Amino acid sequence: MRTQLTDSLQIDFPMIMAPMFLVSNEAMIIAAMNNGIAGSFPSLNYRKDGELEKVLDHLNNEKEKLSVNGTYGINLIVQKTNPLYEKHLKICIEKKVPFYITSLGNPKQVIEEAHGYGAKVFCDVTNIAHAQKCFELGCDGFIAVGQGAGGHAGPNPLQVLIPSLHQHFPTSIVIAAGGIATGAGVLSMLSMGAAGVSVGTRFIATLEAGVSIEYKNAIVNSEMQDIVLTEKISGTPCTIIDTPFAKKIGYKQNWLEKQLSTNSRTKKYFKMWVQLSGMKKLEASIHPGNYQTLWCAGQSVELIHEISSVQEVIEHIKQQTQTAYQDLKSIF
Repeated sequence: MRTQLTDSLQIDFPMIMAPMFLVSNEAMIIAAMNNGIAGSFPSLNYRKDGELEKVLDHLNNEKEKLSVNGTYGINLIVQKTNPLYEKHLKICIEKKVPFYITSLGNPKQVIEEAHGYGAKVFCDVTNIAHAQKCFELGCDGFIAVGQGAGGHAGPNPLQVLIPSLHQHFPTSIVIAAGGIATGAGVLSMLSMGAAGVSVGTRFIATLEAGVSIEYKNAIVNSEMQDIVLTEKISGTPCTIIDTPFAKKIGYKQNWLEKQLSTNSRTKKYFKMWVQLSGMKKLEASIHPGNYQTLWCAGQSVELIHEISSVQEVIEHIKQQTQTAYQDLKSIF
């Protein structure tokens, strides 16, 4: 298959393994590259001194040995509330990361520094207004985050968001994210003008994912109605599995929390505290035997029925895409 995305990233199949906080790891990224797609991970998965440098060195070495067209990228939270943003960006630039995905802030610095050595930058967007700002800054394309996505999902359906982005920015690469776990989903996004897809939740239920078996089983056993939005993790609505613990702590910030997160004097530091607290809760949740379960996932859990290897997932999606294409051809 050949699309704007495969040409831009030099990959064989137009799919990015989405960056997932605390889930994405080196083994998953290497498996993605070895199977002809782009793997990505949040820089915040490696917060201790020396960790990120070590992982990037390993990935660069693995990329040089590839016998297929695969690559990797980094997700940077560019919000001012991310205390590691500047440090992580500097490391990524030094290691010449092939591409970046920016989230929750102004991507100007990332775009300028990445373009300095030819790397690509895709910006998470949920609407046209935000996409316009990123376009004017010179981004290479958009991760169109729609309804059903895991993590910070967007409010708009991809069936509207993708064609609208394509109409407004016809030369930009548009990558669909949200509710995609099958080859038919890939084909449907391509048919609407997307150059590729970003798939996250499906890769949580893989052998390589370094999370508890309870989390993986929850992905397999949950249905789309089990996914709810909570403000308790980052202050921004985030999709999680509706576990008993999630019900217990509630989904909305209280009156005082909302005031602190909007007041000009307190919002930066309060949001930092909320995000740090949420990160600690999520980190505890991925370990076995922890009852405080806050498990991020998208509505595509409905379509996930087994725990497989990353290679098996990618091969299955590729085969499903071809089958879906042949099925569609047969009715015309």
